[in-house]
Amino acid sequence: MVEGGMKCVKILLFIFNLVFVIAGAGLIGAGAAVQIKFKDYFALLGGQFSSAAALLIAVGVIIFFIALFGCIGAWKENHCCVMIYAVLLIIIFILEISAGIAGYVYHGEVETEVKKLMGETQQQYKQGGDKSEVWNTIQKEFKCCGISNYTEWYSVYNETKVPSSCCMNSTCTGLASDIPGNIYTEGCLTKFENYVKDNIFIVGGVGIGLAFVQIVGILFAFCLARALKKEYEVV
Repeated sequence: MVEGGMKCVKILLFIFNLVFVIAGAGLIGAGAAVQIKFKDYFALLGGQFSSAAALLIAVGVIIFFIALFGCIGAWKENHCCVMIYAVLLIIIFILEISAGIAGYVYHGEVETEVKKLMGETQQQYKQGGDKSEVWNTIQKEFKCCGISNYTEWYSVYNETKVPSSCCMNSTCTGLASDIPGNIYTEGCLTKFENYVKDNIFIVGGVGIGLAFVQIVGILFAFCLARALKKEYEVV
């Protein structure tokens, strides 16, 4: 049996992993929450943001099971299990940092990327499908119209008209007679851009924050593994 201070490390590692099981579930929840919040906007945002959130979910699932594995290794005082656990934690640490960096890198590209994608999808609005649905969702949810200004829709329709999703009330149709009194006149770019940036911080912050907490678990694991190895050598 592990003696003295290392027995304390064993107990701390076991408790740490119980907390980590909860943290893994939290990562899954955070990634899933972001995915759900953005599911209506993926036609506009593409796969970049979805990939970062999906990576967070995947890491959360892996952490959940690795933490259980670590609990068993610590409780059974198995040197091999504890070492495997420590190595797996290092791999997960790298993945979490990658997810966090991906989130922050995309955060810096949001303004340019969102404006570009909005411009492309706005021109395809009349074709229907996902592109028109995502525009209708954005304009209704954020109470806005167009990218920077509602008049941008005139070139899309080739007439003085905006989508009905720009309307402020049910009697509005988006035709010239409703403009501008019955429609939202503020552009969507700034509002939607801020919304995306706020949620990217969730992905980046959770990923990087948990990664650095994980360092404690890695240190505990190596300390316990070292103590177990010495005991085996004595025996």
